[in-house]
Amino acid sequence: MTSGLTGGVLDPSTLVATFGLIGLLVALFVETGLLIGFFLPGDSLLFTAGVLVAQVDPFVPLWVILVSAPIAAVLGDQCGYLIGRAAGPAVFDRPGAKRLGPAQLARAQSFFDTYGARTVVLARFVPVVRTVAPVMAGASGMRYRTFLVYNIIGGLAWGAGVPMLGYLLGGIPLVRNHIEIVLIGVVALSILPLAANYLRSRFGSKKTTHQHEHRPDPDTSFSSPH
Repeated sequence: MTSGLTGGVLDPSTLVATFGLIGLLVALFVETGLLIGFFLPGDSLLFTAGVLVAQVDPFVPLWVILVSAPIAAVLGDQCGYLIGRAAGPAVFDRPGAKRLGPAQLARAQSFFDTYGARTVVLARFVPVVRTVAPVMAGASGMRYRTFLVYNIIGGLAWGAGVPMLGYLLGGIPLVRNHIEIVLIGVVALSILPLAANYLRSRFGSKKTTHQHEHRPDPDTSFSSPH
């Protein structure tokens, strides 16, 4: 979890206080656009920005965050997709790679084929996954127009939704201290119906195949009368 990286320069409050709006936007872009940005606490940064905006003396107006953060997030994913489209196969073409290799690319292709473009939206709310997902989308051959539409939807939901949560719920310690877990829980609840439908269709098709394989042959012991 990114919460384990809090403290020092990676503490969300320190990042926002030190680098302001520009630092926040750069961090969002790097986390979602470059594979090296997986260590950045994007959820906590957005939530903390919302909390700070709710103070008596905000560092920027709320509307500035709600407009600029989604733009940075969308541009970051665009960059990640283009990297995956141009060099993705080379990035994943490492047979010995444990985290990023041919097996992961094949798994990503299967995941995108199963769950479709909604993967781009849901990945936004899961640390590390949101860093890798756009690269995998590009490398797996996802249509650019489809990616762009869902990238914008996900960027708006994440980039504006999380700061708004901070603005409205930042005073609740449980939410403030466990924002990553809260967001992953939301994603899990969103995936449950999809997973249930997938499992139902998969086991249903297997059951039908099994019944066809074991269906007895028509009784031919009696010959038709001449």
